[in-house]
Amino acid sequence: MRSIEENYQRITDKRHSFDIHFWQSKGDRVIFEAASDMLHDYFLIRGKSANEFRLQRTVESFQKA
Repeated sequence: MRSIEENYQRITDKRHSFDIHFWQSKGDRVIFEAASDMLHDYFLIRGKSANEFRLQRTVESFQKA
């Protein structure tokens, strides 16, 4: 059975301890999947291709370490 955690507070409250505890208890994989889902939803809402949100980087120069 899935557990549900709730927190009631004013939006203007600066306390983030519930959020920090919640996400730290979920682990890296769940956090990454949630971030990926948010990016996917963002691009779909904007009417862009879901493939556009992949990380793309350009190499500008190589240097000896």
